[in-house]
Amino acid sequence: MPVLGWMFKGRAPSTHHATDATWSKWVALITQQARIGSPSRPGILEVITDWPEGKDFGMSPEEEVTRAEEAPLYNKLTEDEKPYALFTDGSCCIVGKHQRWKAAVWSPTRQVAEAAEGEGESSQFAEVKAIQLALDIAEREKWPTLYLCTASWMVANALWGWLQQWKRSNWQHRGKRIWAAPLWQDIAAQLEKLVVKVHHVDAHVPKSRATEEHQNNQQVDQAAKIEVAQVDLDWQHKGELFIARWAHDTSGHQGRDATYRWARDRGVDLSMEAISQVIHQCETCAAIKQAKPVKPLWYGGQWLKYKYGEAWQIDYITLPQSCQGKHYVLTMVEATTGWLETCPVPHATARNTILGLEKQVLWRHGTPERMESDNGTHFRNNLIDTWAKEHGIEWVYHIPYHAPASGKTERYNGLLQTTLRAMGGGTLKHWDTHLAKATW
Repeated sequence: MPVLGWMFKGRAPSTHHATDATWSKWVALITQQARIGSPSRPGILEVITDWPEGKDFGMSPEEEVTRAEEAPLYNKLTEDEKPYALFTDGSCCIVGKHQRWKAAVWSPTRQVAEAAEGEGESSQFAEVKAIQLALDIAEREKWPTLYLCTASWMVANALWGWLQQWKRSNWQHRGKRIWAAPLWQDIAAQLEKLVVKVHHVDAHVPKSRATEEHQNNQQVDQAAKIEVAQVDLDWQHKGELFIARWAHDTSGHQGRDATYRWARDRGVDLSMEAISQVIHQCETCAAIKQAKPVKPLWYGGQWLKYKYGEAWQIDYITLPQSCQGKHYVLTMVEATTGWLETCPVPHATARNTILGLEKQVLWRHGTPERMESDNGTHFRNNLIDTWAKEHGIEWVYHIPYHAPASGKTERYNGLLQTTLRAMGGGTLKHWDTHLAKATW
């Protein structure tokens, strides 16, 4: 009884939105099970709330709101009553950038549905709108009685009695305007002109136990669904997202402003909103961001005496053999800025090292003064020594994997492999097709 008292006297403890929703469901369930009592025998609801039937609730007779009666099961209706029965339902979904709702009414005897659609409202609004559609049909065709079948507890309880309480409190609840008040006021006005009986349909019934009533409820449920193919999709927005995704991928997964400039330079007009949405959803960018940022090699002051392009650190990383037979990547990191150059090769040899340096470093950035590497045979041999002396390059060797000397290159190698794996959908199988983007 304390729990019931909380529910019906409006003193239910509220700690969270989900808790409030749970209380509302219990109120609806117990209200329906308790029923409204008759003048000679008050029901449980009247005893709990101290609102016995027969009281006027402070309203004059002309202000009273007609309350819908409870209807029997659809299967229990006579053949003469079934033509005046309507099933109602509503739905809502997000389509493009818009929230669309749809209300539907289904006539079992006529085997036809009537629907209304709109934007910006919820599925609860659509369910109430469906009731209004049913009332319009009954009023237009001058039905003697309307038998409403709904799967919504909220709608059923509102028609059974909540409308009276709302009218009494001037369509307010706890000092606030009730939700969808204009719609409920129109429904209350229509109830004055019609005889309406409402039945709540249990929608959660296994197919093996489904009756004619449940089958008709399925029909109105299908009629209320929003078919994406029938909705005016925001194709312009979807097209812009497609182009923004292409620009972001093709430009090398840059940031918002850089992607915008890249697209603008190529005559493509994109909004910052579309680019931001694409970057936010980009799995490749998310994977790259997880890798730890690399500080420039001069961090700590040891490279301050060098200008851009005068000092480099190089190394090899091993990757799965590509279709072109490439099995290694020569990585070259500029010391003062951390600029990365890469060169895929089939074997880690001195000759491939020289070819990679000439192609990616000397031809692009000029001849360096200093080169650092580990003691691997592909770096420390007569061919490398001769080539370095001919170009006036000081070649410095350090211990492999020695953090103070080669830590930055190792971290660049790790970042490169992480990026390649992200671009390959979690695998390095086709790393050669993504190497240029990953490097840039």
